[in-house]
Amino acid sequence: MRNAYLTGYLPLFSILLFSLTFSVYGVEVFIDLFKKIGVYPGMREFLSNMELKFLILILLMVVFFMVFAALKLIAETINELSLLFFSKDSEGEILKSVRSGKMIYFIGSLVSVASLKSFIGLLIIFALTSFVYFIYFVTKISPSLTKAGTIGVVFFQVITWSSLFLSIILVFLKLYNGIMASLPIMSQVEL
Repeated sequence: MRNAYLTGYLPLFSILLFSLTFSVYGVEVFIDLFKKIGVYPGMREFLSNMELKFLILILLMVVFFMVFAALKLIAETINELSLLFFSKDSEGEILKSVRSGKMIYFIGSLVSVASLKSFIGLLIIFALTSFVYFIYFVTKISPSLTKAGTIGVVFFQVITWSSLFLSIILVFLKLYNGIMASLPIMSQVEL
């Protein structure tokens, strides 16, 4: 017996696992940062070391969950927009054929547990998982598209994602530089 909705929980578990692995790494980063800027002893007056780590873990999990959930929503929108522009399928049969691709992200989230101590490793695993899913997506949809349609989907995806990430990086760098320039205490701390 095969049920099409049997793997409907995989995106949620993938987001939770990726959020957890990035958050576990982030806890140590924040603890080190709090020690360097001198607020760690003050925080320890109110919370034990374990409570503080758990609180930071929960806060980071919420933030990363929101980021990954937003990325999933944006990815689905970009996928469907690219198919709207370059596919002749109006019934959604192509989307049904790529549903099993959520297993790729689930496996990637399981693999990310092996890289808890390396942020670069976590980023590489997430990027590699996304790249494998992209290849899977293009491979699954290409039989029902023309050659020009397949090239259009690929270029649309690459340009959209590149524009999105470049604009986010530029805004983040501008914000970071502005904050660092306005905080005299941060210029004395070596990170």
